[in-house]
Amino acid sequence: MTFNTSAIDPSWLSLVESAFEAVCPDYKLSLLENPNWLPGPNALFNAFSLPLTQLKVILFGESPYPRAISANGYAFYDASVDSLWSESGLSKAINRATSLRNILKMLLLAEGVLTADDLSQPAIAALDKSKFIQTLPQLFSALERHGFLLLNASLVLSEKPVQVDSKAWQPFMAKLLALIAERAPQAELLLWGRLAQVIDNFPASHRFRRHYAEHPYNLSFIHNPEILAYFKPLHLLCKTTNLP
Repeated sequence: MTFNTSAIDPSWLSLVESAFEAVCPDYKLSLLENPNWLPGPNALFNAFSLPLTQLKVILFGESPYPRAISANGYAFYDASVDSLWSESGLSKAINRATSLRNILKMLLLAEGVLTADDLSQPAIAALDKSKFIQTLPQLFSALERHGFLLLNASLVLSEKPVQVDSKAWQPFMAKLLALIAERAPQAELLLWGRLAQVIDNFPASHRFRRHYAEHPYNLSFIHNPEILAYFKPLHLLCKTTNLP
């Protein structure tokens, strides 16, 4: 068994291969010999489907979702979720996914259609959502169109403690950021959550403009003023700006 690289856009291939050389050989061998980890060998490098020439933002999450049906190689993209909305507000699947629920509420607040004192299901249900995109795949397509690379700080979640996999991927991330700084120095970094902020310890990270936030599973994320200001001009939920 090998790692599938077919999802990698050709513009990334040499960078990813070079960065992957920095990963401990014994760790790579352990992944090949025991492939019961997420997102699995076929989806490991999916995030690099965004052409390097379109890169504007690297959004760092922590690690893959802990469910095979959800983990797809992209940070914060739960592959088991489709519809965003329901008659009662957010869809049941979104409402169960804490991070996605808080991200959606943040985007609604940034869009100015909700107020900070009422982010409830009834308030969301009362909105005219016909002007919004309707599915999670549409939201992540919109993020890609805005140049977001959705990258977890650890590309693997296994039966080992999350810190073990995260540490194993640190050489990869350090090398990758150094290579990106040479090819796309205009890119910005969004660092969400404690593990993602380890990225800030890499010397190359200081060559980029960086934005920090708590992990979206924290309620305070919804009201984070820097995050609201960052996403407000993007109008990610609006059909008119994000659908072909």
